[in-house]
Amino acid sequence: MITLDPQQQAARDWFESLRDRICAAFEAIEAEAGSDARFAYTPWDREAEGLAPGEGGGGVRGVMTGQVFEKVGVNVSTVGGRFAPDFAQSIHGAGDDPSFFATGISLVAHMANPHVPAVHMNTRFLVTQKRWFGGGADLNPPIPYAEDTDAFHARLRAACAPFGPDVYQRYAKWADDYFFIPHRGVHRGVGGIFYDHLECGDDAEFDRNFEFTRAVGEAFLDIFPQIVRRRMNQPFTDADREAQLVWRGRYAEFNLVYDRGTLFGLRTGGNIDAILMSLPPVAKWS
Repeated sequence: MITLDPQQQAARDWFESLRDRICAAFEAIEAEAGSDARFAYTPWDREAEGLAPGEGGGGVRGVMTGQVFEKVGVNVSTVGGRFAPDFAQSIHGAGDDPSFFATGISLVAHMANPHVPAVHMNTRFLVTQKRWFGGGADLNPPIPYAEDTDAFHARLRAACAPFGPDVYQRYAKWADDYFFIPHRGVHRGVGGIFYDHLECGDDAEFDRNFEFTRAVGEAFLDIFPQIVRRRMNQPFTDADREAQLVWRGRYAEFNLVYDRGTLFGLRTGGNIDAILMSLPPVAKWS
């Protein structure tokens, strides 16, 4: 088992509690639709050379397939150990010492109704020779609606506001730059926010950056269920479904080719099913 210091424990506890509340909220939506779908949880241990089971930490993969959520994964993990030397050079604060600790929550939801946007949310706390928070949330509609996009961004803007007048704009631009598919020349969705390397050099910085990360999680939990309920009973056509499946192909391309979280999981002995839970259940390339 990994020994956690107070900051690491506090972050882990928060991510796990957020997971519980998000899963409960999504199950409540399924119940409103007349479905008895529930999350199935699968624990896993990090596998790496020289580590006994549990010694490098692990996580819990939560997946639900329902009437509203065609496939949604909500994962939490707390892992530690040493990066491979070449990979350590690409990680903030690990160039001289490859030891690391990471805890976080990662969520991707693919929806049954093409009018309901897919969504991604991830927040994390990492420790190398530095300590920092990172994460974000972005909306990925196959059929965009300005009302949904505006509501999602407005809620994230409100979450950022107490932390500085330019925080939302900086992190929204970061999301636009990051969630882009170069070989297609298109963005993955309609954006959101993305941030990384919020360093915690002392307790005060940890408290402030942890408060911001919690605000992002609360904003997501507030706004996304509202958008789902607005669209989940809207009629759709075969053409709408076709557009959704083709769009999902592009989502899969981004996650397999460019996503840093996918690479981090694969390079640190993460659970393959948990890493790839972001992929849609059905997609199409035309």
